[in-house]
Amino acid sequence: MRFSLPPSRLPLLVALLLVSPAAFAAAKKAPPALAATAYPAHETHEKEHVTIAADPLDGRGQGDFFRLDYLGHSVLPVRLVIANDGDAPLDLNQARIQFIAADGTKLPAATPDELNRRLFRFKDIKEKRIPGTPIAYRPTPVDKKILEDDKDFGFSQTVIPPHTTASGFLFYDIKDLDDPPLRGAELYVKMIHTKTDAKDVELFGFSVPFDKYLAIADAKKNAERAAARAKAEADAMAAEAKAEKDSKAAESTPKDKQ
Repeated sequence: MRFSLPPSRLPLLVALLLVSPAAFAAAKKAPPALAATAYPAHETHEKEHVTIAADPLDGRGQGDFFRLDYLGHSVLPVRLVIANDGDAPLDLNQARIQFIAADGTKLPAATPDELNRRLFRFKDIKEKRIPGTPIAYRPTPVDKKILEDDKDFGFSQTVIPPHTTASGFLFYDIKDLDDPPLRGAELYVKMIHTKTDAKDVELFGFSVPFDKYLAIADAKKNAERAAARAKAEADAMAAEAKAEKDSKAAESTPKDKQ
C-alpha cells in the first residue's frame, strides 16, 4: 500500500532517541478497536457504505502499549478504522492518508527512514567509507522496536473484504505544527478503490475532522473540572458546618468549677 510511502510497506512507526525500560519488554496489547461510528471523529459515505474513523492518542499514557514513547517525541499515533459495510471489497493499494493541519500543511504517515534521519543522533554512529573512494557515510538501520511495533500495531491491510472492518495505527510527525496540532486539523483519506458493476471505481475522499474528537474531549474535561469544583465546594461547606457545630458545642459545654 502506498499512503505516500514506499509501495512495499504501509506506514511504519517512528524512530526515537530515548526509550523507557518498558520499551525492551514484550509488547502489550492495544485496546480493541471500536466500531468506526463509535469514534467521535468519523465520516460515513452512505452511498458506498463506508465509514472511516480516526482516533488520535494525544494524551500521555494512552499509548503505553507501544515499545517507544512516540507522543513524548512529538509523534502523534492515530488509530485508523475503516468499516466496509458494502458488498464489494475495498482496495487500498493506492490510498493516500494525510494529516492536514489547520494551516494547510499536509503530512504523510511517517516512515522509519525519515524519522531515523531526523531523530537519531547520527554523530554517535561510527562513519564507514566506500572502498576506493573518499565518500564516508553513517549506516542508520531502523531500530528493531520500530519494526516490532509496526508489525504488532501498524495499519497493514491493503484489501478490506465486504462487511468487515480494518484498523491499525499510523504515525505523524507534528513537531513543527502549531499547538494544539489537532485544532482545525483533519485526516484526509483518498484514492480508495472498489468495484461497481465490474468496473473499477475510486471513492470520493474522506475528510475526518479532529475537532469532533476535541469537542468530546473538551466536554469531558469540563465535566471533570466542574465535578472537581463541586466536590471542593461541598467539602468546604461540610468543613465550615462542622467547625460551626463544634464551636456551638464548645459554647454550650459548662465550664469546670474552680
